[in-house]
Amino acid sequence: MGLVLCEPIELYNILNQVTKLSRLTEPNYLCLLDVRSKREYDESHVITALRVKKKANEYLIPESVDLECVKYCVIYDNNSISLEIILKGDDNDNSDDSGEELVFGAAVECGRAMSHLTRHPIHILKGGYERFSAMYHFFRTQKIIWMPQELDQFQPYPIEIVPGKIYLGDFRQACDPKIQKDLKIKAHVNVSMETGPFFVGNTDKLLHIQIEDSPEANIFPFLRHLCHFIEVHLKLGSVVLVFSTLGISRSCAAILAYLMHWQEQTLKRSWAYVKKCKTNMRPNRGLVAQLSEWEKIVLGDTVTDIVDPLY
Repeated sequence: MGLVLCEPIELYNILNQVTKLSRLTEPNYLCLLDVRSKREYDESHVITALRVKKKANEYLIPESVDLECVKYCVIYDNNSISLEIILKGDDNDNSDDSGEELVFGAAVECGRAMSHLTRHPIHILKGGYERFSAMYHFFRTQKIIWMPQELDQFQPYPIEIVPGKIYLGDFRQACDPKIQKDLKIKAHVNVSMETGPFFVGNTDKLLHIQIEDSPEANIFPFLRHLCHFIEVHLKLGSVVLVFSTLGISRSCAAILAYLMHWQEQTLKRSWAYVKKCKTNMRPNRGLVAQLSEWEKIVLGDTVTDIVDPLY
């Protein structure tokens, strides 16, 4: 199928998808492969990554992996930033710095060797382990074997919507002090009836939009204030977490409204972007109708046909 570059945020979001449990529990969801040396792998690697061994100049796929059935196959080395080496052919071995070129292109080389085995494109992590682990140090580990029950208990982090600035999560994540610290969260937008433990009484850092999880819930009157609140925090350099009870309907509607306003873009385009970040997002029909009204205010006209199923 070929190779595509994968930004660190994409791998972060792949690792944090959920249905009822983390999607990492699904055997054919993610195959994450590390092509660095054994010493580097043992020192630390991305959670759930398997090391690919190389024997007689050939990459050996771990026996437990069936690449044909895997939805996402992501390969990383130390710091590859492009697919360029794959375009240069195999004549680099004669150059003086061929050793350096091979190290630089290890993920691409491995991906090229495996691409005929997959039904989907193989993702090469841009910037490799160095960049990913610098951005998401809390997803580094020395753990090599993950038992099914350990994956069942894995607690995903909020989805990243605007890199390093806006996250989308659920109530549990909003109550977890480690997540607040790791993601450097400095403000909350709570779109639920529950009251979280952080920023209570501090209206500068907490916007609490108290609406029920029902099609009758009215989010529309809050949308201007919501966009202003997030904008102020982004200007201050604060990281914002937007959440609701399950992080599927109300908080997603809030994120959609902000993206439409910020980018001056249609509901349909904003929807496609958020859906790519968070595959199980599903604002209820009542909220979608209000987002259509919001589109009319943002763009001066209704562009997205909400009868045409967005879902």
